[in-house]
Amino acid sequence: MYYLEAKEIVKQYASHRALDNVSISIPENSIYGLLGPNGAGKTTMIRIINQITAPDTGEVLLNGRPLQPEDVHHIGYLPEERGLYKKMKVGEQVLYLARLKGLSKDDAKKQMNYWFDKFGISEWSNKKVEELSKGMQQKIQFITTVLHRPKLLIFDEPFSGFDPVNAEILKKEILELKENGSTIILSTHNMSSVEELCEEITLINRSKAVLQGKVDDIRQQYKKNIFRLNTTDAVVSDPNGLFEVISSRPMHGGTESFLRIQGNPTNNEVIRALSDAYQLNAFEEVLPSMQEVFIETVKESPITE
Repeated sequence: MYYLEAKEIVKQYASHRALDNVSISIPENSIYGLLGPNGAGKTTMIRIINQITAPDTGEVLLNGRPLQPEDVHHIGYLPEERGLYKKMKVGEQVLYLARLKGLSKDDAKKQMNYWFDKFGISEWSNKKVEELSKGMQQKIQFITTVLHRPKLLIFDEPFSGFDPVNAEILKKEILELKENGSTIILSTHNMSSVEELCEEITLINRSKAVLQGKVDDIRQQYKKNIFRLNTTDAVVSDPNGLFEVISSRPMHGGTESFLRIQGNPTNNEVIRALSDAYQLNAFEEVLPSMQEVFIETVKESPITE
């Protein structure tokens, strides 16, 4: 079942069309990647889902019905541009924002204490936001996004400003939120995070949805018949013409090589050819990364007036 559907969304700003008949369908209890280069239209789509702005045409359905103003209480939004009040104490600010999302005072305190304990930042409750490091402010912003236990979460560049250790902590929290029933939209330029977290994606470029589907299927779709192998000796060439050697380098106890398969031989045929000529230790297909898919798709997208 789709928890969120945006159908044929069009949004025009003066002479610029931000979204041109873009549709997305996000399964319930999933992590969905909303991707694209800067200015592609992602932020406009997020603003429409959050009811910050409205589409010119098209509709957004939440759990099968048109999105309503009161649905904002069931959405948590972490914007790319953070918006904490720097002069306000951390605890007071978190409670204030939680009350705006409909939590009672007692429930807000309970949830705040739970998340502060989880991140190990309880001692910062009486500090002003401006006294915190950028990474610490990011944690506070994340907490204010999830505190009211929203069913739909939208994270726009959530890993920005985090070191690798804290980015990994945040990834685990996002996965845990999904396991606990949240549906999550992740908008990021960090393609390794997309591979780790997202089940499906939509890639928007120049206001249009140019690529949609499951991450694993997309990587299969863009594969280049490249294989990695490890051999005891160096791989120089294939006398049978089944592959060409792209690169080769010595490794501890052998050689790592990358091959491009020619024609349509079966894997067994390639393995037999390799085994006849070399001592084969490992053989695996190399799928393109989402970073490579992203770059190739954006470059191939036609420019339209």
